[in-house]
Amino acid sequence: MGRLEGKVAVILGASDPASMGAATARRFAAEGAKLVLAARRLEGVRAVAEPLGALALACDITREEDLARLADAAVEAHGGLDVAVNCAGVSVAAPLDEVTREQLMLSCEVHLVGTALFFKQMARRMARGGSLITISSLTAYAAPRGYAAYAGAKRGADQVVRIAAQEYGPRGIKVNAIAPGFTRSAMTEGYFAVPSIAAAFVKEIPLRRLGTVEDVANAALWLASDESFLSGQVLDITGGQTLNRTPTEEEMMGALAPAANQEE
Repeated sequence: MGRLEGKVAVILGASDPASMGAATARRFAAEGAKLVLAARRLEGVRAVAEPLGALALACDITREEDLARLADAAVEAHGGLDVAVNCAGVSVAAPLDEVTREQLMLSCEVHLVGTALFFKQMARRMARGGSLITISSLTAYAAPRGYAAYAGAKRGADQVVRIAAQEYGPRGIKVNAIAPGFTRSAMTEGYFAVPSIAAAFVKEIPLRRLGTVEDVANAALWLASDESFLSGQVLDITGGQTLNRTPTEEEMMGALAPAANQEE
């Protein structure tokens, strides 16, 4: 029997096969969960859902009515809701001297307000207890330059996790976050065109490799299962990078320059 056998799980943010949401969906399906997958791009999420036999829906995390419909759809299709994972995100990077109000508000709407409303609507349908999970970030703890909009909203959402754990705990609902480091995914793929970026991050990771979307999926599986007795926490799966720091822009762009010059 799978570790999620008999459980109904919603995963938001699963429109690309290379995403954390899609990897989590595949892991959950392998462990017996009944899945409802969602994202803003319906065609993308359908492509991920179809091989897994999952229901696919369009959902924008900034629209509370979409979140309510998503939670209701899980109950209507499978008779309940036990696990809800929020992998929705948007990349917002700019120095404070250049960031716009629109960028700041977008990050807050998706990562802070969206997370709170996701918890609210999913918890309302968890009549038999459950597990709420959202994706945090290394940036919320390492304070890299240029990420005030993104990391600030993520750190705020981490506090929402703590408060939600207090409020929903008496109903048997666990609430946790997963904080990955620099991970090769649909959102970060463009960075890998510059090999020195990955090398600079690996240098700061005690386990000496980048995290993968499968690492995220495995962490989500444990939090979703009955094996975990954890709530109100941010699970650090950075390979230990929070013990060190994030590389500077100069290090990311030039970490392999000496080796490249020697080869020439």
